[in-house]
Amino acid sequence: MFKRTWGLAKSSMTVIRLDRELLVLPVLNALAVIIYGLILWLVASGLGADLSGNSDSGGGGLIAIGLLGLIGMNIINTFFKGALVAGAHERFTGGDPTIGSSISGASARLHRLIPWALMATTVGIIMSIVERQGGQIGRIARGLFDMAWGVITFLIVPVVMFDDLGPIAGLKRSGQLLRTSWGENVTAQVGFGLLTVVMAIPGIILIGLGSSTGIWALMVLGVLAIMFAAVVAAALNGIFQTALYLYVTTGTTPAGFGEQQLDASFNQK
Repeated sequence: MFKRTWGLAKSSMTVIRLDRELLVLPVLNALAVIIYGLILWLVASGLGADLSGNSDSGGGGLIAIGLLGLIGMNIINTFFKGALVAGAHERFTGGDPTIGSSISGASARLHRLIPWALMATTVGIIMSIVERQGGQIGRIARGLFDMAWGVITFLIVPVVMFDDLGPIAGLKRSGQLLRTSWGENVTAQVGFGLLTVVMAIPGIILIGLGSSTGIWALMVLGVLAIMFAAVVAAALNGIFQTALYLYVTTGTTPAGFGEQQLDASFNQK
């Protein structure tokens, strides 16, 4: 599994080598989330909201801020995922993407990306309630649902972006693509997750060394290394999903990807 994932990652890296600016998009994503969180906290504090959660009156305010934070951050994450997918799509279709063109591509589909982010957030909240209220059975149900949800929504961002569909129609379309071109998509998802962990190992080691020796510089370098691994992994995953979407919908292998590699991930029935 890891060997196959490494081959897909190397093919995705081909796009990054051509368009290194795509790595900037996950960084902008993280910065936007941080800025949004700070603004939300400043506004709530300015309005006198009790964010401690210690008082009865503060509980409602804390929940409201939490919901606003969750919704806003999911919208931001979905938007920048759309920008990354747009940039990869531009490269695969013969263009030369920039940060501006990628963000413009996502902005043109903002009316599709926001509803999908809201729907995904709602589903996540409902499943969190089921998990908390259901005890052990709820946790098992949540785990099984998350696995199925990940499979069904694997191509959802490219679908809502390029098929110009709303969240419900996009969800159906994503499921249809998987049914007509079923393969080891779960293996690919798990593989990219493992790849992320492997890339983060040097950072984890540096943090461990820094905490044991008291050398803060090592800890800082470790955090930066983990952040870099997360950025690269996000870019590789978005590029792979875009290539896979094009392969499934057109039957054409995008430049930089071997047809056998894509066949190994989503074998045609």
